[in-house]
Amino acid sequence: MKDSFASIKTDEKNPKWQQCIKRENTLYNRGNDIRSEFERDYTRLLHCEAYRRLKHKTQVFYAPQNDHICTRIEHVNHVASVSATIAKYLGLNQELTEAIAIGHDIGHAPFGHTGEDILNSLIKNQKEGKNAPKKFWHERNSLFFADFIETLQDPDGISKNLDLTYAVRDGLICHCGEIDQQGLKPREEAIDLYSIKRPGIVQPFTWEGCIVKTSDKIAFLGRDIEDARSYHILDMAAYRQLREIVGATLGLGPNKKYSLHTTNGAFRSGRAVNTTVLINDMIVDLCAQSSPENGICFSEPYFKFIHELKRFSLANIYNNWRLLEFQRYAENVLSCIYRTLMKIQVYAQNRRVENVLRYSPELQKTFSDWLVKYTNYNPQKKEIMRYKTKEVFDVNDNESWEKCIVEYISGMTDQYAIKVYEEIISF
Repeated sequence: MKDSFASIKTDEKNPKWQQCIKRENTLYNRGNDIRSEFERDYTRLLHCEAYRRLKHKTQVFYAPQNDHICTRIEHVNHVASVSATIAKYLGLNQELTEAIAIGHDIGHAPFGHTGEDILNSLIKNQKEGKNAPKKFWHERNSLFFADFIETLQDPDGISKNLDLTYAVRDGLICHCGEIDQQGLKPREEAIDLYSIKRPGIVQPFTWEGCIVKTSDKIAFLGRDIEDARSYHILDMAAYRQLREIVGATLGLGPNKKYSLHTTNGAFRSGRAVNTTVLINDMIVDLCAQSSPENGICFSEPYFKFIHELKRFSLANIYNNWRLLEFQRYAENVLSCIYRTLMKIQVYAQNRRVENVLRYSPELQKTFSDWLVKYTNYNPQKKEIMRYKTKEVFDVNDNESWEKCIVEYISGMTDQYAIKVYEEIISF
């Protein structure tokens, strides 16, 4: 129902307000800033370098050469669009929703979820078992990048960390849309966000965070199918299966007349199963079903439809043999870079990284700068470069050195990782 959440949105009347706008450090004040706290977070994320690099990071199809295939930055903008539409209709804080959405994937590794799994597998001292906590997962890494890695220059030209509000930071780490949940409601307590050990388990602190979490799912389902069609990944048998899913879950056959409301309560805005129809109908269904009492939810037909659509995509798209072949290549790329950098710790301890990496100028340039900015590698140069960033990693500590490398690799784009890999193996 329209504006049904207006009385509990995140604003000055909400008892969570002061916690939501809390920052570790107060941002500079120009004296003429007309933006709200969450608008400032939105623009800080929009201007940070991790957001810019998303345009060359995989969504589903790796290092795409086709300009019309979705990359990570387009997915992020889809999520921002979907979540803003839902928040506006339900009467929630649109500014907070958009800030969370625009930054939710800044910690994503190159090569999509494959890259995420590769980096996690490379980390030593990893606990074994199917349900063991991951050392690397992109939701937590988005928070980590926002808190410790990404910087902007202040009015005096000093590079400082983003210092986002608690509500936005919470939305970054709690945004996992991979787990199917109905009746999503925010948690009541403010917690140490780094105490969260697994993605998708802890609910967001705000209703707006819940909207982004659900919008993440809405945004990728339709677009992944469209891109698979562009690459001829789906054959006619897959198309028939897709139509059968629509009929079985929504009760709509190919010869039936479509209307806004069907007898089972589901919504349909057209015959085609494409990005436009899927996103529109899932948004409309969610807005019609959600309430403060029931939480953020879909109708049962649409919830079942989404579940079946994810199963279809897993079988017909994500496990396509061409993508699986590229996964093997991606593992070679990232593990090679990892092993190369793990070997040079002793050179970092003696400030000789530039010398040992001279055969790989691209890697030398960016990794040396990374060490200056985020470690105790060269404090004098850090002062000269006017970096006011935290000392995040210790080059003398083995575990910290490994985390330093993994985080550096996670910031790479697909193309840059491939370029560095080819530098390393070329003679």
